Parts: sequence; C-alpha cells; structure tokens
Amino acid sequence: MANEATLMFETGMPIPFTVADGAGIEKGTLCQLTDPMTASATSADGEFFAGIAAEEKVASDGRTKLALHTQGVFRVKDSGAGVTAGQLCKIAGANTVATADDDQIENHCEVVGKALETAAASETFLIQIGVY
Repeated sequence: MANEATLMFETGMPIPFTVADGAGIEKGTLCQLTDPMTASATSADGEFFAGIAAEEKVASDGRTKLALHTQGVFRVKDSGAGVTAGQLCKIAGANTVATADDDQIENHCEVVGKALETAAASETFLIQIGVY
C-alpha cells in the first residue's frame, strides 16, 4: 500500500473497532470513524479520525473487528502542502494528512494528531496521534 502509516513508538494498546466483513484494510491505514464505533479506510478530506489499523483485515474473511491504534507516534505522509512541527493535522485524503484549520482544531472533529517535526510538501514526518 502507498503511504501507510508506520508505528514508531506505541504509547497505548490498540482498540477493536467494528469493520465490514467485505472490507479489505491494510496495516498502517488511517481509518475514519462512523457510528457506532465503526471504522473504514480513509478516502477523502473531512472524515473523522478513528485510528490507524494495527493489523491487516482481509476482505470477506469473516472478521468484523479490527484493532486500531488510537495513541502513539507514527511516520505519515503529508498531502502536499507541508506541515510545521507543533501544528495539528487532519485527514487529507487516502492515507495522507494536512494541517488542520481553525474550525477543525476548535471542534477537534477531524484532528489526527500533532506534527512532531516539520515536513515539506509530500514528505513523511512524525506525528503523535491521540484523543484531542
């Protein structure tokens, strides 16, 4: 998979979320949250962050639970605009992140985590994910 998030430091245990049996989700995929406590692979800007897949989910394998990291330090890919250390980031598309805007920060609705280093456009960088 392109742009998979790579776990660098685990700061919390993965949590099981409900997933569709027919879904195929690779390890390191940023996942969006839907109700009730259900996750699927990210695909677009504006999605609410659930966590990062801790393992692979094979499509139609009979499983409807997938462990997601909701805390930790990961290496992720910038969507193309670049980020500065300390900025909060959001889902920007399929497995990429971008700087969150003021509304997203104020409401914590789309925040993935805090950039731990500065990255130029389309570079990878360290981000700390967690509940914000």
